[in-house]
Amino acid sequence: MRIDVVTLFPEMVDHAVAYGITGRARTRGLWQLRLWNPREFATDAHRSVDDRPYGGGPGMVMMPGPLAAAIGAARAAQSAEHAATRVVSMSPSGEPLTHARVAQMVAAPEAGYVIVAGRYEGIDERLLQQEIDEEISIGDFVVSGGEFPALLLIDALVRHLPGALNDAESAVQESFVAGLLDCPHYTRPEVYEGRRVPEVLLSGNHAAIARWRLQQSLGRTWRRRPELLRQRALSREEQQLLDEYVRSVDS
Repeated sequence: MRIDVVTLFPEMVDHAVAYGITGRARTRGLWQLRLWNPREFATDAHRSVDDRPYGGGPGMVMMPGPLAAAIGAARAAQSAEHAATRVVSMSPSGEPLTHARVAQMVAAPEAGYVIVAGRYEGIDERLLQQEIDEEISIGDFVVSGGEFPALLLIDALVRHLPGALNDAESAVQESFVAGLLDCPHYTRPEVYEGRRVPEVLLSGNHAAIARWRLQQSLGRTWRRRPELLRQRALSREEQQLLDEYVRSVDS
């Protein structure tokens, strides 16, 4: 997978992806990264990339010219490797990022991605209309710039690449894969601060463990993210497990 990031702080992105799963996967050649700074495409002596908003108001707005040039350079650099390039802007106004969307993006090996990390009050709307294929949000809140959201998207994409995780099962047992939150996890010691590991996890009965984990996932989703259950059709077994969980909470 090839990812290009358009950012005013390329060192920030390059440094962050050097660690953990993204760093190992990059070393293994599972994905490539190239960074583009819009300031390098500015045409004035001050290398300006922002200006005051028309109509007044606080803050500054990123100018379309330098951004368009940086995106164009990234597209051109990807054209030799990918049949198609999608340009994604990280924005609180975008569609919420979901596990399903990440899976779709990873499942398109012919596509490369150019991720635009905006700054200031936002990006000139004409640039968004002309150059951006998709706007993605990581949540209903605002941060200082698009670099951290871009890094979250990159991490989500890279961990789904074959060979990125040391244990391939980790990717299929995580939260949201089955439309549910993940179940609780425990490790040594068996007793910590007077709290014991659930007996079923010590039983060696793999069928019982799988049933317990599914029930805990259903119950945790019911308590914390009930809207996910409303979006998901439960099997008869899942409904029975959830009903048992709810009764145990009520009692």
